[in-house]
Amino acid sequence: MAPLRIGNASGFYGDRFDAMREMLTGGPLDVLTGDYLAELTMLILGRDRLKDPGRGYAKTFLGQLEECLGLAHERGVRIVANAGGLNPAGLADAVRELADRLGIPARVAHVEGDELGSRYPKSLAAHAYLGGAGIATCLREGADIVVTGRVTDAALVTGPAVAHFGWAPDAYDRLAGAVVAGHVLECGAQATGGNYAFFAEHDPAVLRHPGFPLAELHEDGTSVITKHDGTGGLVDLGTVTAQLLYETSGARYAGPDVTARLDTVRLTQEGPDRVRIDGVRGEAPPPTLKVGLNRLGGFRNEVVFVLTGLDIEAKAALVRDQMDTALASAKSRPADVRWELARTDHPDAPTEETASALLRLVVRDADQHAVGRTFSGAAIELALSGYPGFHVMAPPGTGAPYGVFEDVYVPHGDVDHVAVLHDGRRISVAPAHDTLVLEGLEAREGLEARERLEDAPEPPLPEPPPSPSSEPTRRAPLGRVAGARSGDKGGNANVGVWVRTDEAWRWLAHTLTVDRFRELLPESADLTVVRHVLPNLRALNFVVEGILGEGVASQARFDPQAKALGEWLRSRHLDIPESLL
Repeated sequence: MAPLRIGNASGFYGDRFDAMREMLTGGPLDVLTGDYLAELTMLILGRDRLKDPGRGYAKTFLGQLEECLGLAHERGVRIVANAGGLNPAGLADAVRELADRLGIPARVAHVEGDELGSRYPKSLAAHAYLGGAGIATCLREGADIVVTGRVTDAALVTGPAVAHFGWAPDAYDRLAGAVVAGHVLECGAQATGGNYAFFAEHDPAVLRHPGFPLAELHEDGTSVITKHDGTGGLVDLGTVTAQLLYETSGARYAGPDVTARLDTVRLTQEGPDRVRIDGVRGEAPPPTLKVGLNRLGGFRNEVVFVLTGLDIEAKAALVRDQMDTALASAKSRPADVRWELARTDHPDAPTEETASALLRLVVRDADQHAVGRTFSGAAIELALSGYPGFHVMAPPGTGAPYGVFEDVYVPHGDVDHVAVLHDGRRISVAPAHDTLVLEGLEAREGLEARERLEDAPEPPLPEPPPSPSSEPTRRAPLGRVAGARSGDKGGNANVGVWVRTDEAWRWLAHTLTVDRFRELLPESADLTVVRHVLPNLRALNFVVEGILGEGVASQARFDPQAKALGEWLRSRHLDIPESLL
């Protein structure tokens, strides 16, 4: 059977608008997917829906379709996207209206059942992560376009694969292979050289405009990750490894369709811009579905003071003292006050900007008044009575709402997963019958108990490298040897670190322990850090619990999605064997 060619044209809401056209015109495809949703996006769409109950979906998807629906129809490419967000039915209707206006025949279906707002009335958005079975039903029944709400990112690939190959629900190895391929595709150009740790090793012209990825998925669950000929970027072992480590944790990558074993993944460079994925093993999915809850957490405001020239520390101390005094005398002091001094200044600097440091003050409170005019006024009133050279990056406003994300878990059977077809028929999607053996139950703050997967057995480490005394070392950044990619999952962050040779793997596996990780990233010193070993990828994956507070929407950290946490780690110095440098 010929492979199923599945491409991706969006990794987030706001990704490259022209990617859909580029993918449809760049080469042959069977299915084109688009991932528009993230934890923060659901909050944004929730606020959109408050203003207009008819919205709640990714509007740019309609704009892309207006340009490309005819192309997809001419080329026989089916489109599957989670752009429906909080209102997949509304988006499906809007796509039908668009198709009618353009005179293009298109059978539009959607998947619903993920919304659980009635169960969590205090949430702005409450959505279960559904699997690909509803998508598969829509495609089997003839849909040309399928829009969904909150499904897992990989479901955009597992659904078409099940529809095309006819896999049974317990074809776990095949499903796991599709999940891994879907995880590589889901973030678009991150698989083709975007956000790539070793970008400096390549011609800048190659990475200026990377093409989007596609997978040639085979009936046995194996795949080849590639891109259209002639497009920018690159696909190699490093770009695929980096994306495999993105926003994952241990060996078990659990989802509603299957639990994929990341410790079984094998990667092979098959040719230029072609990486084969095989060996993936799968297990039954867990008996519960993850539910993402987004709610408004309160209000925040911030001001960034610019400190220039001499006496930076003293200037920072003065403005902190002045602001603390002003806020202490206010009727309502903000509940949460955070200061951060970034020493971006250089001595004897040739420009004023490079002579300046940034002092950031962030305040939060449940009451908008506490972070509003009183706070803003206290900062601006220092303009003529503060440190010499006083100015700010921008005047603070009246305070803006921020969001909080948390996840809970519900049994599969508690969700009414339905495929709504182009002809109006509604087909219920049965939940998984077989589930993975569980370790136990974890009560989470009075919410539904989360049923936890057993940890996969820790794989053996490679033989340790020669003792430091027998081989010369040099103090150098970790990134001279290792790549990294990091990301967010709720309040946690993960940092995946990998190397490209067996010799470097022997060194990394025995050197980058949890204690060493905490030393290199002091922000994690007082947090729980869990290390997972993935020998097939020559990789370690660190999960740092709680470093992002209550999730990206709470903006509790300078880098709220931990996108650059891995690059910070790579910049840290340690003793590295000279043979690896």
